[in-house]
Amino acid sequence: MTSLDWSVIIAYFALSIVIGLYYARRAGRNTEEFFLSGRNLPWWLAGLSMVATTFAADTPLAVTELVAKNGIAGNWLWWNMAIGGMVTVFFFAHLWRRAGIMTDLEFIEIRYSGKPAAFLRGFRALYLGLFMNAIIMGWVNLAMASVIEGMFGIPAGQVFWYVAAAMVFTALYSSVSGLWGVAVTDAVQFVIAMAGCIILAIVVVNDPAIGGLTQLQQALPPDTLRILPRITSVSDGATGVLALSAGAFFAYVGVQWWASWYPGAEPGGGGYIAQRMMSTKNERHSVFSVLFFQITFYCLRPWPWILVALASLVLYPQLTGTDVRLGYIYAMNDYLSPGLKGLLVAAFFAAYMSTIATHLNWGTSYLIHDLWRRFAAPNRSEKHYVLVSRITTVLLMIAALFVTQLLDSIAGTWQFILECGAGLGLVLLLRWYWWRVNAWSEIAATITPAVVYTIITIVNAANPEPIIIFPDSMFLIVIATTVVWIAVTFLTRPTSKDVLDAFYRRVRPSGFWKEFPERHPDIVPSGHIAARFSGWILGVLLIYSVLFLLGSVFFGSGTDILLWAAIAVISSILLWQMLLRLERKTGNDSII
Repeated sequence: MTSLDWSVIIAYFALSIVIGLYYARRAGRNTEEFFLSGRNLPWWLAGLSMVATTFAADTPLAVTELVAKNGIAGNWLWWNMAIGGMVTVFFFAHLWRRAGIMTDLEFIEIRYSGKPAAFLRGFRALYLGLFMNAIIMGWVNLAMASVIEGMFGIPAGQVFWYVAAAMVFTALYSSVSGLWGVAVTDAVQFVIAMAGCIILAIVVVNDPAIGGLTQLQQALPPDTLRILPRITSVSDGATGVLALSAGAFFAYVGVQWWASWYPGAEPGGGGYIAQRMMSTKNERHSVFSVLFFQITFYCLRPWPWILVALASLVLYPQLTGTDVRLGYIYAMNDYLSPGLKGLLVAAFFAAYMSTIATHLNWGTSYLIHDLWRRFAAPNRSEKHYVLVSRITTVLLMIAALFVTQLLDSIAGTWQFILECGAGLGLVLLLRWYWWRVNAWSEIAATITPAVVYTIITIVNAANPEPIIIFPDSMFLIVIATTVVWIAVTFLTRPTSKDVLDAFYRRVRPSGFWKEFPERHPDIVPSGHIAARFSGWILGVLLIYSVLFLLGSVFFGSGTDILLWAAIAVISSILLWQMLLRLERKTGNDSII
């Protein structure tokens, strides 16, 4: 690291401070400004903030590990989630904005009734806002620690304090600036992070050690460059490409995207994704923000990481096991000139801070709006809630640092979160479209996956070799959870009609709402299900065609490029026409 590198890093931190201070006064007006930017975010800023949050310090390293072990096709472990993301765009984004709530947990008490609804809201505020949020930030801290250790050679025993310093800095500007500052900083951080990753990919691939894309392609086994996974028996010895059994392929493509709860990919939207949708100017901006997020998330982000990951396989063949992920860090260290290295380090800090800032603000919104304001200190002044929000942001940071010291495996944390959320997704989808879903349904769907996951863990531990593994474990958890929550739904009382009446008039949902359309003939429900379904299919087709198009540009033939370019252009034109058609049917700024 040269003085030029350090100058770039210092300039980045100074810019973050300026943005935070600029929005401090605005954030202090009230909690709607602090947590929702006064519901005035434009779609592009909300979308950039979403995608910046999902770009954490561990993301390029995780992609590097996926590519090293399973080739480009290994990314289908998360590319499959685009299917669910497009469902959010067409079926839920407008409803979240229309609900007029501050957090997605507030939704619970406008949709359900009685003590079960109050319990569920309070429980999820603690479970998600504190426990799960601290775990997520803990694994992001672990990833940042590996980056700092690899870049600066700091001993493992000391690197925690460097991460803690970065987190303290992030907590301070987040607590001062609120969501406006977080969102604007997110946008700046994303531009810096992506610019750095693109520059790294160009420099590494064109370095004489690699010699360009053609030489890179020749130096790698052909299977490594496959974009589609191999559907076969995993035990057939296939290496260098993602090999899935038919059951595993079905679990990823047919089940996981709608059945599993996962931060940033909640079925129907939720968490900080819902927060950004609810922060937009209107329903139109809400829909376009999520559409922009999905396209940027799946089409723009991954290829610079994939190219560096492929190059690292050639440059660092000695790396094995989980150490293969460090190939990305080594490439930064070995092939970037002064100034560019500082930019890449700043890019990793940007990726880290954008994720941490959002999780601090989002987690605090749960703890203040859904716990403190709802149960402990109602009817206080807005200044009181803003002050407590700023204090809680710092306390949440301390909790995350504590959890960081308890975690030792990023991969294990991912698996825990994914398995413990399997089966919950269907309730999160149907609660908007089926009147009979009640608070007990969601409580059962929240608790059952954790119980079944614990039982599976105990059974596997009692045997010399695990006997229930993926995808069987996911199928078992999803089936058990679905059976339990549906049974609980019909064994418990439905939500009171007064609450359902108010919800129906407020949100105007379509679907299975029994007599409510007749009870409220003046309300026009969302409807247009066929058009929404068509938009969903076109959106998914657009994302995957662009992914395949870029893969063909880098490693395919001219015929492949023309084919995927044609599909991408046609699907994007049809998708735009579908969005305009939905908008014309309303005659206003909403897409319903």
